[in-house]
Amino acid sequence: MELPFKHGKVVETSYFVNRKEEIHHLQNNFISKINTTLISPRRWGKSSLVLKASKDLTKKNKRIRFVYLDLFNIRSEEEFYKTFTKEVLKVSYTKWEDRLKKATEFFKQLIPKFSFGIDPQNEFSVSFNWHDVMENPSEILNLPEVISKEKKIEIVICLDEFQNIGHFNNPLAFQKKLRAHWQYHQIATYCMYGSKRNMMTEIFEHKSMPFYKFGDVIFLQKISTTHWVKYIIKKFKKTNKVISHELAKNIVKLVENHSYYTQQLANKVWLNTADKVSKKNIEKSINQLIENYEMLFQKELDTLTNQQVNLLKAIVNNELQLNNKNTIKKYNLGTSSSVTSAKKALILKEVIDIYNKEIIFLDPLFKNWFQHFYIQKT
Repeated sequence: MELPFKHGKVVETSYFVNRKEEIHHLQNNFISKINTTLISPRRWGKSSLVLKASKDLTKKNKRIRFVYLDLFNIRSEEEFYKTFTKEVLKVSYTKWEDRLKKATEFFKQLIPKFSFGIDPQNEFSVSFNWHDVMENPSEILNLPEVISKEKKIEIVICLDEFQNIGHFNNPLAFQKKLRAHWQYHQIATYCMYGSKRNMMTEIFEHKSMPFYKFGDVIFLQKISTTHWVKYIIKKFKKTNKVISHELAKNIVKLVENHSYYTQQLANKVWLNTADKVSKKNIEKSINQLIENYEMLFQKELDTLTNQQVNLLKAIVNNELQLNNKNTIKKYNLGTSSSVTSAKKALILKEVIDIYNKEIIFLDPLFKNWFQHFYIQKT
């Protein structure tokens, strides 16, 4: 039987949990042509949310066309322009002949070169003379707006892992190019999101950055316990297994409402349950999950200094005054300034973050392992 919970992939349909307010917010932005930035820690479901909101909207409004561009494997400005052009043309025109014809109309300064595979409708690539693109990228960056006007459609560009532009040569200059063109677009709209919260926040929230005040910034919150519990109970019931409200809530609590881990732990519990979930099933499942990740957690810990590890001990023990003399002495943290430096380093390494004015572990399973396994051994 197929596992009832999904993790590690973009989820849709019956595997999608609530997010009704966020979907409504995103769809209103798309309809109103408001640029959107979605910020949250890793594996909280940003990509799934954007895909769900966009697909539901296209069922109601055929004029809106979504371009999905994942920048995870794009490491240069040149690759970006090629992929950007290809995906915009692919969404705008279904026939490869039309893509060729329209490209010659839209590009006056640049000469696109097309390569086709066995299936020209889906297998094709676009390239340009790189020197010409560097001189004038406008025809590429304005392509969504030009096509939107020509076809009387509304193109929405969805840019996943947007923070990866930081790997480009001179990323600040590239951001300035994007902003300089996209801020004048009246029909084409842009939705940017990524998995590295700190980098995304720096790009869109710092006044000195080109994308500051580019549009609506949404800080994604965790899915509530109430909605997770309903979802878990429903999935177990559908597969003829029973879980109580209390134990479903326990699953969510153990991984602190983390979307990826909630689905993964629920699968473990489901596999370890014959008919009715017990506390022992959950204990066994969380231990199995931690064992699966232990080597990765140890490897991550090995990259930290002793002072950073000591600071994590203080945080996991709920010490509220980290710069207090007693806390510094108790955990051997050095000085108040060194505590501040260690905290900044842990934030940059995406081990911890500030969420609702509190310090949290970005990976709740790592926190669980660190608190109940690592500390007890040391």
